[in-house]
Amino acid sequence: MTEQLSADDWIKEGLKALAKSGFTALKADPLAKAMGVSRGSFYWHFADLGAFHAAVLKRWREIAAEQIIADVEAAGDEPLQALLRRSFGARLDLERAVRNWAAFDATAQGAVRAIDRRRLDYIEQMLGKRGLAPMAATARAQILYWTFLGFALSGAPVPAARLQDMLDELLAMVSA
Repeated sequence: MTEQLSADDWIKEGLKALAKSGFTALKADPLAKAMGVSRGSFYWHFADLGAFHAAVLKRWREIAAEQIIADVEAAGDEPLQALLRRSFGARLDLERAVRNWAAFDATAQGAVRAIDRRRLDYIEQMLGKRGLAPMAATARAQILYWTFLGFALSGAPVPAARLQDMLDELLAMVSA
């Protein structure tokens, strides 16, 4: 690379490495080699590996929660349907990698807890807007989220037609 790298470039490369190879790939040397630069650029932007890890986790939270919520809110579709399509139709390698990382690292574990809470609150809010009583919205939001997590962590591909049938059933179940 001939141009100067930004912190954002390092974070993007970190997210790619995390999704592909797991959290053990989040080190200055292998990332620098992958980007064709010296690790000095890394330390120009991040005080240490912990600061880089925090930046990667922050970006993951932005991508995996806030960006999705903004996209769902901006879509003209029914929000819960849009959220289900988006969440269950996405590549979830990064989701699995961060959750695996959280099993070994307290900072990653905190990021996972924060995103879980944010997502649950959003789903619960959506269900409340659909007219569900607060207790029902809370319970169904948790069930929906557990379903998503099971799907995400299974890593098993589902053919598009079958996935759509499953999402239709899931929507019917939480809307009943």
